[in-house]
Amino acid sequence: MPHNELPDGAILGDDGLVRTAWAGPPGMMRDYYDTEWGIPVVGEAAHFERLVLEGFQSGLSWAIILRKRPAFREVFADFDVDTVAAMTPDDVERLMGDERIVRNRKKIEATITNAAAAIALREDGGLEEFLWSFRPADTPRPVTIADVPTTSAESLALSKALRKKGFRFVGPTTMFALMEAIGIVDTHLLSSHRRGASGVWQ
Repeated sequence: MPHNELPDGAILGDDGLVRTAWAGPPGMMRDYYDTEWGIPVVGEAAHFERLVLEGFQSGLSWAIILRKRPAFREVFADFDVDTVAAMTPDDVERLMGDERIVRNRKKIEATITNAAAAIALREDGGLEEFLWSFRPADTPRPVTIADVPTTSAESLALSKALRKKGFRFVGPTTMFALMEAIGIVDTHLLSSHRRGASGVWQ
C-alpha cells in the first residue's frame, strides 16, 4: 500500500489533507475536487453545463472532459440554452471537425436536443428547480471508497423524468454523477476535508 493511501482507500495528500483517490495527486483533478466538486451552482446555464458535460463524460474519464471544458464552453456559448437550442446541422458538422472537444455526433446532437428540452422546462420552474426536486431526504455517508454508490433511487427517478421531458444521455449513473458534482448528494468520504463543503449536507 503506498505510504499516502489510507485504509479507507482515501489519499493523504502532501499538504496533510485527506481526499478521494482520484483527487490525490497535485494538479487539475485535485484543484477541481478542492474548489468545485460537490459545490452547488446557480442558474440555468451552470446546471445545463454540468448536465451536458456529465453526458459527454460517459465512457470517458472526467480528466478528459475537464481539460476540454474551456473549449466546450466556447463552442456552446457558455452553455446559453437559447443559443445552443438554435444550433443547426451545419453547426453540428463544424463541431465534429473541432479537435478541441469530444467529437461524438450523438452527444453533440443530444446537447442541442437537451437545450430545447431545458427551454420547455421553464414552464415548470426551470432546469435548476427540476434537478433539485430530486434531492433525497438523506445523503450517503461513505466510510470507505467501496461505500460510495454510483447510482440511487433518486438518480434513477431523475433519469426517467428527464427522458420523459425529452432529454438524452441522462442515464441513472450519469445523473448520480451530476448530483454528486453539484451537491445534491454528498459522497465525500467522512474522512475527507471536503465533507460537508456543499453547505447542503453535514
